[in-house]
Amino acid sequence: MPEPSTSEPSPPTSSLLSPRSRKQFLLFAAGASFVFLSTGITRRSLVRRHASLTPKFYQPSNRPPSTQINGPFEALAALNIATINVASFMMMMGGGLLWSFDIGSIEDMRRKVRGGLGVDGSERSEQNVEEEFEEWIASVLQRKEEKQKVKATIKEADMDEGIGLSRNERERPR
Repeated sequence: MPEPSTSEPSPPTSSLLSPRSRKQFLLFAAGASFVFLSTGITRRSLVRRHASLTPKFYQPSNRPPSTQINGPFEALAALNIATINVASFMMMMGGGLLWSFDIGSIEDMRRKVRGGLGVDGSERSEQNVEEEFEEWIASVLQRKEEKQKVKATIKEADMDEGIGLSRNERERPR
């Protein structure tokens, strides 16, 4: 009969359960909990607002609600709630993207972006990419200048023919 092993089973080697992945997942989890909390705040605010507008039991139904509405305060409260909701959603989305793309630091992000540009991190390849970018910018600016020259010549030709001038300007001697 084989003896049962007394050693503990080794932890799974999946990249999803690694300490690095768990650390990256924490930002997503924090964002998700922040979304949950901001949704609760929003719901509580809406319920409170709705409850303040419903008439009391013994109040006649043909009168407006007795509460006065402060417009600037309501607008500020709505802006604050919307800001909290957007910030929490962006935190959750950012954490999820960083986790899914396996980015744990600024260096990881630099490496992924440079890899997408075809830069391997050596100084020479970075210079090549910068030169290509400068050439592209120069070609874009050159095309823009050519378009401006064409527009200027068309405008001058129109002025010579009297197109776009008022009747008094056409009849006036030059």
